[in-house]
Amino acid sequence: MRTIHAAPASFMVPPASHIVSSTPTPRGALPAKAPPGAAATIQSHARFPLPLRMDRRRRCATAASSSADATVASVEHAKRDVLIALSQIIDPDFGTDIVSCGFIKDLEISEALEEVSFRVELTTPACPVKDMFEEKANEVVIALPWVKKVNVTMSAQPAQPIHAGELPEGLQKISNIIAVSSCKGGVGKSTVAVNLAYTLAGMGARVGIFDADVFGPSLPTMVSPQNRLLVVNPENKSILPTEYLGVKLVSFGFAGQGRAIMRGPMVSGVINQLLTTTDWGELDYLVIDMPPGTGDIHLTLCQVAPLTAAVIVTTPQKLAFIDVAKGVRMFSKLKVPCVAVVENMCYFDAEEKRYYPFGQGSGAQVVQQFGIPNLFELPIRPTLSASGDTGIPEVVADPQGDVAKTFQNLGVCVVQQCAKIRQQVSTAVSYDRSIRAIRVKVPDSDEEFLLHPATVRRNDRSAQSVDEWTGEQKVQYGDIPEDIEPEEIRPMGNYAVSITWPDGFSQIAPYDQLDMLERLVDVPRPATPAVVS
Repeated sequence: MRTIHAAPASFMVPPASHIVSSTPTPRGALPAKAPPGAAATIQSHARFPLPLRMDRRRRCATAASSSADATVASVEHAKRDVLIALSQIIDPDFGTDIVSCGFIKDLEISEALEEVSFRVELTTPACPVKDMFEEKANEVVIALPWVKKVNVTMSAQPAQPIHAGELPEGLQKISNIIAVSSCKGGVGKSTVAVNLAYTLAGMGARVGIFDADVFGPSLPTMVSPQNRLLVVNPENKSILPTEYLGVKLVSFGFAGQGRAIMRGPMVSGVINQLLTTTDWGELDYLVIDMPPGTGDIHLTLCQVAPLTAAVIVTTPQKLAFIDVAKGVRMFSKLKVPCVAVVENMCYFDAEEKRYYPFGQGSGAQVVQQFGIPNLFELPIRPTLSASGDTGIPEVVADPQGDVAKTFQNLGVCVVQQCAKIRQQVSTAVSYDRSIRAIRVKVPDSDEEFLLHPATVRRNDRSAQSVDEWTGEQKVQYGDIPEDIEPEEIRPMGNYAVSITWPDGFSQIAPYDQLDMLERLVDVPRPATPAVVS
């Protein structure tokens, strides 16, 4: 073991008078006027003079610091290379690269610049091109000359609606709500809803089904959960959905009441309670099997839940088209985009020939007349009908069949369209107390305008403010104080906001009506919007 002794006096800095002159001195030679004994000192330590030793230490420290800086710079440069390589991958739905979409997360590169790890976070676990993304990501990164290993992890964004904080608690962890509607009974709407839900689940999504038909619930017949009764959580009084093959299920038929006999307002209350107080947990898609018609239940659902999109189900007959057209117009007024039309019982194949027993063109007519982008045709198949009676959906019973392939295409369409819809900014309405004005943000632009609260309150068109028969104004101009302020503003679906006023009145203000109020002012809009009075 090496013993460390105290430093000899010769290591100490010499007095100023003994400092070596700036004149170069041969190694080992005495400088002029050196003190006695200095020869031995200089001879002993001439190879490591103090200034040189200090300079060497500085150089070593500088070199180490430069090396660390170079490593950091190299890693940062390598990350840029990786992101540039990944930007070659284009998302077909958004039309831009996955780096610009913000899909690349947790990018890490080893110090040796040999191993690259990152996560691709998609908008939904049911993304139809996730395998392609994973394959391409490996391919473009491993092509970099310095990369020897690539670790790619695929994930999806947490389930959350766009306006999570403004929704009932039961709906705050649901990303997309899909309405399956026909506005006419007997066209196979429930069959489409159930098979679409299980198709989305097969694509990797977390899915729930809500049977909104209180008078004739179909879900208990079409699926076979082991537990056929809904349970109420005693702690928070929430409804716990039953489950079948990983899909959460809620229906009035599972409430132990069978089919309901009740009036319209009671039905709307039951639907509201079943939907909003159910503990759905995190869901990527909630499929709502809508009841026939365009009545109170449909309006309730569109007000309570922000429907992402609607799928319309019809049959080839002209009568079905007439009713479906009413439903499409209803969704249009409620600002719910219709993304697909499913024409059920369209044809059957026999003797190597295709027959259309109910005629052709009803589904195509809906697509053409209302601009709905996608049409899917389902055949007349005994197995499709039988699967609805046996409690096993057709896409589960025969996942490789022609019907399952059609539903797979429908599922891909729904996923892609919902992703696009979520990127669009909806109208936003809020109250700015600092300037005592209601702010209205116009969708898909940076434009906004301001409305005076009293103006909005005075222009309410509900039955409480205007006589429905005579059109006479019940609430007069002077009845509303000029300094009235809203207590709360919250969205109602995609088409309106609910405004609560200090007198207890709850006003439903459609976005179109707010826009109309802004247009009533016949003055140019200033750079900084002025309050409309």
